[in-house]
Amino acid sequence: MPTVSEIAKHLQGEVVGDGNALLNHFAPADRARLGDLTFAENEDFFALAEESAATAIIADQRFSSSRKILIRVANARIAFAKALALFFPEPARPAGVHPLSIVAASAQVDPTAHIGPHCTVGERVKLGARCVLQAGNFIGDDSVLADDVNLFPNVTVYPRTEIGSRVRIHAGTVIGSDGYGYVLDHGFHRKIPQIGHVIIGDDVEIGANVTIDRGALGPTVIGRGTKIDNLVQIAHNVVIGEHCLVIAQVGIAGSSRLGNYVVLAGQVGIGGHLKIGNQVTVGAQSGVMTDIPDKATWLGAPAQPDKQFKRQVIAIQRLPDLLRRIAEFERKFGVKLDGGAE
Repeated sequence: MPTVSEIAKHLQGEVVGDGNALLNHFAPADRARLGDLTFAENEDFFALAEESAATAIIADQRFSSSRKILIRVANARIAFAKALALFFPEPARPAGVHPLSIVAASAQVDPTAHIGPHCTVGERVKLGARCVLQAGNFIGDDSVLADDVNLFPNVTVYPRTEIGSRVRIHAGTVIGSDGYGYVLDHGFHRKIPQIGHVIIGDDVEIGANVTIDRGALGPTVIGRGTKIDNLVQIAHNVVIGEHCLVIAQVGIAGSSRLGNYVVLAGQVGIGGHLKIGNQVTVGAQSGVMTDIPDKATWLGAPAQPDKQFKRQVIAIQRLPDLLRRIAEFERKFGVKLDGGAE
């Protein structure tokens, strides 16, 4: 069991109290027991943590306590994330190939990689150091997975996909399926062959049941450090920049481009062939139909700048009262505001 001082050193924090106290678990304040570490990022959470049975609290530097040992840090939420990784490390996966998996003879598999049961690794695939295919994964021909990639069960990777280092892809996701491309030809929809591929940068995390289509010609690209939530659809030839956040049920139509540090809240729809600038935030359930400049916040359907949208919402909320006042005016003066008389 680590001591408070050992945890604080890892978090680059300051110990206030007994640094030699042992910590055996991390728990939320309402479930903490003696020997547990908890955290508090605001006054309400800190009050709960002080009332709990926890031995120590991770808290911002402004807090003090006469009842609990503190690990004071610059940012409690960042420290919380780091501490959880210490108490709940990724499970170790033994190197090797499960006998119920199929690995093509031409594949290059690093000796430290783990291939679980019922996986298929295609021709000329390259798996980097410490890659993990947990179970039921399909890796198409000529795909490249760099070091420390972790595929959860039943992830499908189509041919020629390129996945960077430290990428995590959760269960049921499909990478590289055909883009939705058709052309009307004498009354029927002729399929346009989708011959591109997908490139995923380093440190990307992709949630469960996400679909990322291959490009029609060139690649679909997911930039370094981007985090994609569950149930997201990314169409062919989309380019997503670095460190973006794409929340659940977002849909991005073909050939749109997102800058860096873009945030798309839940159920946002992005039309095709649009350009979304750097550091843009789009509110939940918005429908984007035009380009958005850098550092803008847009809301609504169709989406528009947030201040403009909020003014419209306020105006709509006031409309029933305005109509009532107009009706009263017309009755009082016996006129119609269209210029006629009653």
